[in-house]
Amino acid sequence: MTNHRDYYEVLDVPRGASPEEIRTKFRRLALEYHPDRNSDPGAQDKFKEVNEAYQVLSDPQKRAEYDRFGRVGVGAGGGAGRGFEGHDPFGGFGDIFDTFFGGFATSTRRAPQVGGDIQTAITLSFEEAVFGVEREIEVRRVEPCGRCGGKAAEPGHSPVQCTHCRGSGQVRRVQRSAFGQFAQIGPCPQCNGEGKIITNPCSQCSGSGRERRGRKIRVNIPPGVEEGNQVRLVGEGDSGSHGGPPGDLYIGLRVQPHEIFQRRDHEILYELPINFAQAALGDEMEVPTLDGPETLRVPEGTQAGTVFRIKGRGVPYAVKGKRGDHLVVVNVVTPRSLDENQRRLLEELAQTLSNGSKEDKGWLGKIKDTLGLDS
Repeated sequence: MTNHRDYYEVLDVPRGASPEEIRTKFRRLALEYHPDRNSDPGAQDKFKEVNEAYQVLSDPQKRAEYDRFGRVGVGAGGGAGRGFEGHDPFGGFGDIFDTFFGGFATSTRRAPQVGGDIQTAITLSFEEAVFGVEREIEVRRVEPCGRCGGKAAEPGHSPVQCTHCRGSGQVRRVQRSAFGQFAQIGPCPQCNGEGKIITNPCSQCSGSGRERRGRKIRVNIPPGVEEGNQVRLVGEGDSGSHGGPPGDLYIGLRVQPHEIFQRRDHEILYELPINFAQAALGDEMEVPTLDGPETLRVPEGTQAGTVFRIKGRGVPYAVKGKRGDHLVVVNVVTPRSLDENQRRLLEELAQTLSNGSKEDKGWLGKIKDTLGLDS
């Protein structure tokens, strides 16, 4: 295919497509145009064109060369469209055809596989979520067997080579179709693709080479986490198979509510109850914060809903040393019951205010004394 269409156009993906997008689209098109499934004229050519495009775009180096020069093989003296010379036009796509067509392609022995991810959850106090904490957690995960070390055989015994596949882990058979012969290569049914047979399986793992164990792991929870966040520990999941790396551990976070504080992003909210005399005359009082009590001056004439901001007493940011603020929201509390003297003073004050006279500091002072406030 010396004169080929644009590879991105062939696979119907944008030029900035991710490897997963390219792979997904290739799978769909390969299934659609495979000669065993599509008898339309031109399907076989379309299938080869899709294969050629995928060979280039799935390889980071070839893709970079293609994006730069518009073809592959410039540096090596080759040219575009030579990806199928000298080998099976379906080579290199064993995993695709194993999935769709039972393996009509060159295959390899079992490749290393990444272990599975595991999940768990922990509950944090409000303060732990704000300031961070180190915890020790226990998880159950798949690990190499402690008795056989992952070899699957009883200690002192070794696997023997499979006589059916001669240690290759593969068996080959030829299948005829309307478009010719296809070599079907798949895992050996005798050894399940391992190339070896365990004659004396490990008594602890029953020959699997792996077992599930409990394991204690220390985890650092960073400051500022919230309900529903996750912490990821790379490589702390289930062990891989055939030499593959382990998976990851994901820790879901739950946060207990606080008795008096609420959180809004990086700010801490606290509702400060005061009586109407404190609101009218002003007062100096201590308010709680996550770092301990702070002195707050409430000026006279403060209205319900007024917000005072204490800088740097909120939730830490990711940037070290930076924190949000502590917000104090004033709630003017109306007394539910009054004694006779308090009622009389309030009635006189109400009369004074309703007459439009100037504020009577004397009466307010009496009210303050009655309510037990400092002068």
